[in-house]
Amino acid sequence: MVSWNNKVKRLLKSELVKRGITNAELAVLLGEIGVHETKSSIDSKISRGSFSACFFIQCLSVIGCTKIEIDEYESSLLIASEMNVEYKTLSRNEK
Repeated sequence: MVSWNNKVKRLLKSELVKRGITNAELAVLLGEIGVHETKSSIDSKISRGSFSACFFIQCLSVIGCTKIEIDEYESSLLIASEMNVEYKTLSRNEK
């Protein structure tokens, strides 16, 4: 049986890892666009894998992710810290 919560959780975590962004930094970035989340609330949402599509898009937007490959996350062997592609990362000054 497909665990969609697990898939979306892994997808978001993977995008954060690829860009070297922690949940604490994500909270700050979200705050800059008026989305008030704490590190703890982000930890909980991502851990459960149950969050709104709105929150998901907000997260991807603030970390600079403009494109995702859904098929890439179909394999259960994907390890979030393996980077095969060069990603745009935000410098500390941009955060």
